[in-house]
Amino acid sequence: MKSFQADYVFPVSSGPIRNGIVTVDDTGKILSVSEPYATAEQLSIQVKKLSGIICPGFINTHCHLELSHLKGKIEMGKGLVNFIKDVQQFRGSDKNEILDSALIADAEMYKNGIVAVGDISNTNLTIPVKKSSKLYYHTFIEAFGFVPNQAEEVFKKSLSLLEDFKPMACSITPHAPYSVSKDLFKLIKNLSKFGNNLLSIHNQESADENKFFRYKTGSLVELYQHFGINIDFFKPQARNSLQTIVPLLTNNQRILFVHNTFTNLKDLYFVKRFDRNISFCFCPNANLYIENCIPKINLFLNQGFNLTLGTDSLASNHGLSILDEMKVIQNKLPDINVETLIEWATLGGAKFLGIDHEKGSLEPGKSPGLNLISGLNEWSFTTETTVTPLI
Repeated sequence: MKSFQADYVFPVSSGPIRNGIVTVDDTGKILSVSEPYATAEQLSIQVKKLSGIICPGFINTHCHLELSHLKGKIEMGKGLVNFIKDVQQFRGSDKNEILDSALIADAEMYKNGIVAVGDISNTNLTIPVKKSSKLYYHTFIEAFGFVPNQAEEVFKKSLSLLEDFKPMACSITPHAPYSVSKDLFKLIKNLSKFGNNLLSIHNQESADENKFFRYKTGSLVELYQHFGINIDFFKPQARNSLQTIVPLLTNNQRILFVHNTFTNLKDLYFVKRFDRNISFCFCPNANLYIENCIPKINLFLNQGFNLTLGTDSLASNHGLSILDEMKVIQNKLPDINVETLIEWATLGGAKFLGIDHEKGSLEPGKSPGLNLISGLNEWSFTTETTVTPLI
């Protein structure tokens, strides 16, 4: 057994415990979470005393491990359309380079206290990394295909790639509203009637996404022209992209909308009208990298949605650290406290991935990992704040 005591223990499933003690066995399974010396047995246990906050391991609900080799190769602040063009230009690198970079990124996430990842894949190149990793991965096989008559072909390729990743946790997901036809959405919805086909969808990452769906104008029109895709079939929807696709989604699976940089209150109210199990993921460092802005996160508070955090890829971020994402949010929105951010970074992600029976909170019987967050200024993150995995 090992026992750790810190200034505060954040079980997440319950309120913070001042000078709390967490005891784990040699596998990392939690035996107890308690007030200081709450039981007679603890009096005989040697407790390692630490300064800071002990919390569960972090859950990164949005990453692209296979793009790790693009770190530093894509210029910041050029907008989503230029970012997409650059990713397509650079992503076809040597397989060994992609694999080596993915291994380094996996180790970086472990070092940064991340214990589970929702990872987007378009190839099977990251399978060896995930099989050997200390982290839990759910792989989202991303389906692209905006042209309706290509839906069947795209879907078959996604099913084939899905088989490559099994028996690891995996599912087929639409990429984004602007890159998936209604026909392809329908095929994925039918697949999602059974089993565990979680969805993770890029949403409203640019203002032009909403402009495209409302008026069929903006830079996305130019993007289709760039890739030689004829979109004469597409008619303006007179509503934002999120409002357009929610009716096309399943009510049998958990759904994660990622980025949400230009989601507004009307969108959220619209979503609430439908019987869908929806969570939202924020990746603020990637939003700053690509569009130089972050979502209106305050709009999502007290709306009843499960909220999570992600890092996106090293193509759009300087590192893979959930702590850094929390720092950015609190710097921009200081009214969002540490306790709330840690809940998003842990239990929120575990609930979406369906692993909250094992991870996301400090409760006896779970093995969520233990993180020590140090260098806070009372209840605020600072530039000196760090995270250290304890087990």
